[in-house]
Amino acid sequence: MFRIALPLMTALALTACTMADGPGIEPIPGSITYGGHQPRTKLTKSPIGSTFDHRFYDDRGRQVIETYRIQPDRSLLLIRRRIRFDYL
Repeated sequence: MFRIALPLMTALALTACTMADGPGIEPIPGSITYGGHQPRTKLTKSPIGSTFDHRFYDDRGRQVIETYRIQPDRSLLLIRRRIRFDYL
């Protein structure tokens, strides 16, 4: 019984950790969607649900890598942000 219960409880715990399709992460200066704006050109050739990365440097000189997902209405949703710290 323990062999069945442990994987089941692990699966339930992991499903609670998934990211919801909410408003996403708030954009910062340099983000594609900063200020509530979407790109003027529609991403018509990209499949819905596909993701892509956008890289830029913030005001502190750190490299920021953001991941966007294309929504069914062809708008962009910011789903992940990573800040890369360069230590010299």
